[in-house]
Order: sequence, then structure tokens, then C-alpha cells
Amino acid sequence: MALLHDVAVAERAPNAVIFDFDGVLVDSYRAVTGAINAALAEHGLPAREPAELRHFIGPPTFTAFSELTGEPPESDAVAAIVATYRERYAAVYLTSTPVFEGVVEMLDALARRMPLAVATSKSALFAEPLLEELGLAGYFAVVAAAAADDAADDKTAIVGRALDALDRAEAVMVGDRSFDIVAARAHGLPAIGVSWGIGSVEELRAAGAEVIVDAPGELVALLDGERPAGR
Repeated sequence: MALLHDVAVAERAPNAVIFDFDGVLVDSYRAVTGAINAALAEHGLPAREPAELRHFIGPPTFTAFSELTGEPPESDAVAAIVATYRERYAAVYLTSTPVFEGVVEMLDALARRMPLAVATSKSALFAEPLLEELGLAGYFAVVAAAAADDAADDKTAIVGRALDALDRAEAVMVGDRSFDIVAARAHGLPAIGVSWGIGSVEELRAAGAEVIVDAPGELVALLDGERPAGR
């Protein structure tokens, strides 16, 4: 992967890392797309091809279902389908969400040197239980998730809560979607994109990612001040 401004990120010597969750730490594709289609069907709406639903993994839940239904995110119709989605997702997510290869080793290496945080648009109803189930919770000093009943809780606000809780001025943000990169830049944080998640390299670059890495080990090397090997 051709890296973007990786020297600037390494020279900043980060003292904390904020991670997105879905698409960076865990592969939530099957669980999320299955629950979305189940919710659409229950509300009389046509199911979508799973590949089409990749676009809806990452943004806030109410925003995603607003786009899927054409209704305002604060509407009763969206609230109803979100409730159904969460019921269907709750039934499968703990057993259908694997950790990406290399992530445990990455977290183990980084957590020895600096505090780590999660900032996710996944509902607070699901984020911490899933971290616990997967054995990842102990790596994180802070978990900032979307408020369960707030249709306007966006990624920038969530990253802000994680940053405040860390109380670290030199944190970096790691994400796989444009929402992560935009939120990082809103708070003046270096933004590192990962290519193994939901978003494309083109999406990450367009949003302003300063670095794009291809594997968890490359992220560790970058934050160690090294230049990961490109592909």
C-alpha cells in the first residue's frame, strides 16, 4: 500500500490510539447485513444484496436506516425498524462476529505502551458485551459507543467523548470508513485508515486519511516510528 504522509504520523509520537470497532477490530459483515435484511423484511421492505449493505456498516444506525427507508432519522418509522434490527442483531452478534487475524497481537503490543480506546457508532447496547465476549475488553481504557436512543449521536461526537476520557492530546484515530477519518480531522487527530475493513482505499483517501495500512502488524510498525513495507 502506498502510504500517505506516514512520516508526519510517526513523528507526532502518539501517546494513545482510538480505534473504530466494526471493520477494524472485528468482522461484523455477516451479522449486521443479516440483521438489516431481517428488519427490512419484517417491516415490509425488500431485502438487499449483502454486498449492497456494506455501505451501511459504519454510519450511525439511525442514519443507515434513514437512507434505507427514505424516512427522517428522527422519525417513528426509523425508530421502529431500528428496534427490530437490534432485536435480530442481538440474537446473533455474539456468535457471528470474528476478530480479524492479527488484531489480538496488535492490541497486545500497543496496550503495553499506551492507553487504547474504542470509538464506535455501534450502540452502547452491543459494544461492551461484544468486547467482553471476544476477550478484547481488557485492552481498552475507554469504550465510547453510540447512545442507544440518540438518533443524532454521530461519529465526531463519539470520538470526542473517547478523546476527553483519555485526556491525551497526542492520540491518533484508526478507522476503515470516511466517518472515522472525518471525525479524527474534526478533533485535529492524525487519521490512519485500514484496508481490511468495509471502506475502500479510495474512500479513505478522499476523506483525508494520512496513512493507510494493510495489516495490523503494519500499524504497530508505523506507531513504532517505522515505515511499513508497501505492496
